[in-house]
Amino acid sequence: MPLDDWHLTQDVDDFLAQAGDFLSSRAALHNTPLTDIEKLRIQSAADHDEQAAVFGRLESQSEVRAIFYLTPRGRLGLTPLSVAQTDALAAHLAGLGYSPAHVIADHDTAGAFAESWQQHTGAAPERFWRTHLYRLGSLTPPQPRPKGQGRLTDGKDREQVVRWCREFCADVGEQHSIDLIDAGAWDDSRFGDRHFTIWETQEGAPVSMAAATSVIGGMVRIDPVYTPAHLRGRGYAGAVTVEASRRALAAGGNGRCPVHGPGQPHEQRPLPTHWVCPRRRLRRAQVLLQRTGSRLTGTPGQRVQEGSPGAPVPAIRRAVGTICRRPLHE
Repeated sequence: MPLDDWHLTQDVDDFLAQAGDFLSSRAALHNTPLTDIEKLRIQSAADHDEQAAVFGRLESQSEVRAIFYLTPRGRLGLTPLSVAQTDALAAHLAGLGYSPAHVIADHDTAGAFAESWQQHTGAAPERFWRTHLYRLGSLTPPQPRPKGQGRLTDGKDREQVVRWCREFCADVGEQHSIDLIDAGAWDDSRFGDRHFTIWETQEGAPVSMAAATSVIGGMVRIDPVYTPAHLRGRGYAGAVTVEASRRALAAGGNGRCPVHGPGQPHEQRPLPTHWVCPRRRLRRAQVLLQRTGSRLTGTPGQRVQEGSPGAPVPAIRRAVGTICRRPLHE
């Protein structure tokens, strides 16, 4: 097996020039890498002094088969990989001195990488969050539709949005985001670049919210959807999810991927009548690799051997985590 299948770089524009078509070819499966990498690209353009992320692409027969990205905060994102490929990547990253704090990928990939990372570094992984990702089918408003209306948030809603996002994270056990919010690093959290829609009652009281990513590759992810506990069971979450999805369609999105966590209260889940059935579901998991932050060291441009080459991994399951996070079925 040649040793030059993994190509590493810190130049996000060069990486996208080589791997952009691969990511866009399956935008639903790759929606998290697409949105994460776009955020890194914007941050890099705005702050040239910021520590650079590391990007890698796996090539076989002159085609990109998979990618990874490692952010300055230690978030390692992976597209689906075989067990042999994750083991080779874990060994290579450890050998270069990289220390990812957590990994986000499909369930199988995240779990395999976590096991390999433990073997090569001794760090015991811990899965701390997982969700299911659904692809939007026909957009059907809830019946009966709750009274009120949806609207985009503005500056005066910031405190409310931040508080609700923190409550959402507490409900689903998303401690990493809570830490960022409590540290005042809202813009660095995964919610910092979202577009929020709020559902208000006829009296103008906010009762539910839904957030959407920007349109990238024709895809928009609706995440999170949150209603305070004392207001659940009244259809507000379904109504605001529909409203956020309509705005995503108007913005140019042609595929929506709403997310919910399996451990969330029922009101937190987009209603099944709004979305395609679970056979289009992707499970994602997040696994914690280490509790401390990571420093990006090593030498981009070095390459690593993959496991046995083969056809691209089907979009059956994805995981996300700090080292594994959540899964997806397509």
